[in-house]
Amino acid sequence: MEETLLYGGSGKGYGQAGASHIKRAVKGFRAQSGSPQEDIDLNNYTLRQRGRILYMSQPVATSGIKINRTKVVGIGLRLVPKIDREFLGLDSVAAEEWQCHVKKEFSLWADRKEACDATGMNNFYAMQQLALISWLMSGDVFALRKEREAGRLTPYRLRLHLIEADRCSTPADAVAGMLNMPEARSGRGNRIYDGVEVGSDGAVLAYYFRNTHPYQITAQRTEWNRVEAYGEKTGLPNVLHIMNAERPEQYRGVTYLAQIIEPLLQMRRYTESELVAAVVESFFSAFITSTANTDMSGLPFNEAEEAGDGTGPERYDPNEYEMGPGNIIMLNPGESVEFADPKRPANGFDNFQKAICTQLGAALEIPRDLLLKEFNASYSASRAALMEAWDTFRMYRNWFVDDFCNPVYEMWLSEAVASGRVSAPGFFADPLVRKAWLGCEWIGPSQGQLDPGKEVKAEILAVQHGFTTHEDATMRLNGGDWSSNMDQLAREYEKLRKVMPAGQETEREDDDDEEKDERPGNGSEEEGRGGDEK
Repeated sequence: MEETLLYGGSGKGYGQAGASHIKRAVKGFRAQSGSPQEDIDLNNYTLRQRGRILYMSQPVATSGIKINRTKVVGIGLRLVPKIDREFLGLDSVAAEEWQCHVKKEFSLWADRKEACDATGMNNFYAMQQLALISWLMSGDVFALRKEREAGRLTPYRLRLHLIEADRCSTPADAVAGMLNMPEARSGRGNRIYDGVEVGSDGAVLAYYFRNTHPYQITAQRTEWNRVEAYGEKTGLPNVLHIMNAERPEQYRGVTYLAQIIEPLLQMRRYTESELVAAVVESFFSAFITSTANTDMSGLPFNEAEEAGDGTGPERYDPNEYEMGPGNIIMLNPGESVEFADPKRPANGFDNFQKAICTQLGAALEIPRDLLLKEFNASYSASRAALMEAWDTFRMYRNWFVDDFCNPVYEMWLSEAVASGRVSAPGFFADPLVRKAWLGCEWIGPSQGQLDPGKEVKAEILAVQHGFTTHEDATMRLNGGDWSSNMDQLAREYEKLRKVMPAGQETEREDDDDEEKDERPGNGSEEEGRGGDEK
């Protein structure tokens, strides 16, 4: 009853468990949480800077972000057009020709850094890597849509300009009412949350970008530019905002390392301490004590520092002692040296670090084996860890494709169709037709194989029984394109038939027949089961 009166809570249900204010285990747990803007926006600058510094200085933090970069994007997600040919009324040949033409046209834009990057520094695939790392490190990243004059080698006007999270902020002259308010008001009366202008219905209307970084040392005056979220005439996005929301009505992202900043920092301190202890123990220094009134300047001791250049007398500081490899140091009369014995480096250092990395990996959804690049477990355990991690990588890849790759492809294809370089009847007339022409997939790094023999046989069985397709199996095994592989194999077999003698060609066909007999499913049912068990 007392708890109900003091805290307005209930003594029933959760009031007797996690919501209790009188149980000893939780009565000191005074948890408070506010709106996403209060909990995130007011703390985001600090979180962003700490996450960025840990990425630069903490190896586990660096591994967590870079492994996502390598597995999610790798050398770049490659476009594979997959139009809905049945809806568009195209046969398979016409659809294949259109898709091949679009891939070639897209490569004109994506492969040249001066054709796609407004800064001229990266091609489209390097921009993917940069955008993903910046997203994870800073919490979000922005890509501005810009245009340049088309040229002979750059037939497209579309350019992308990646903007770091720090430069999206609320203008200093916005009406905030009081300092450090999580929301401000624009001149149009709309709310601004950390640089994101939101309408009365909660929809994002515009973004504010400053021309300098916070606390940047520069003579340039800081100014803010308002960029509308979508083009008024085209409806295409002017700003691509790449982020991962963890709460409803959240308009800015949080660094990937936010939940583990504290343990990462403590781990870095612990590691540095152990490194210093190991260095100190590696020194062999001898200390000499004497009760005689010895002239210290005449002895060849106490020289931890390098000797002088000979231009003047060497100075001796009686209060300065340094340890170093092989040093012999004379102490002053009446002085002695005693050392504590901390038993460092600790014998359990490695096990303790791995235990912490297990928890960090759980928070990042990356198994410890993958986080530390240490695969000492069994095949089954390593495969389970890799499959678990790939669920996370696929999720981040889908998010990245939805926020970055697909909108960029839509902007590019819209320009290609409007300029006449790509023919897509009805593209601007009907949204359903537009969606049918925009169908595509983005092929990236594959999961990889711990035992290629077993995994290839599993894919063959899945294809034979209709559980998957040749194309999907090829993407899983090595991230390749099955159609392109078939075209290449057809050309290679044609060349082999021209140069291979008739007898060898017959032998090759016989070998193919033998391999066919050995494929799973071609023997008896008992043989198939026996092979699977092996």
